[in-house]
Amino acid sequence: MDWGLFTIFLLACAAAATTGSMFMPGVWYRGLSKPPWTPRDWVFPLAWSILYLSSAYAASRVAPLEGSAYAMAFWAMQIAFNTLWTPVFFGLHRIKAAFFIMIGLWVAVAGTMVTFWSLDLIAGALFVPYLVWVTVAGALNASVWMRNPNEAAQPTG
Repeated sequence: MDWGLFTIFLLACAAAATTGSMFMPGVWYRGLSKPPWTPRDWVFPLAWSILYLSSAYAASRVAPLEGSAYAMAFWAMQIAFNTLWTPVFFGLHRIKAAFFIMIGLWVAVAGTMVTFWSLDLIAGALFVPYLVWVTVAGALNASVWMRNPNEAAQPTG
């Protein structure tokens, strides 16, 4: 394993994760109507820690491979959408906009998984749990949007 590459990708994941500590769920989120299948608060940081480690490791396996340009472009796209979602949802309280960002994230994660898989079976497989998690997160975002239509339309402030 190239520890330098792993560290670079892990730092990119850490930068994305920082938005989670800067824009905490807080009182606003706790006051929203959520479906009964909403994961407990402690599940989110645990899941994201595992997913970020897996993502960084998978990317460090694929980056040096010949023909990895599209795979790395999808990886960059998913980390960008990942970074964007938290401040839009928790910071700006834009539930609807966050849902559309989540769609972009889902497409980017699926694209990363498929392109990684074509280059390195292990790297592609490491993105399967990420796609499952983003699918659940997208369904949760959609459900919160539908259950709180007035909140979804309200600006912060």
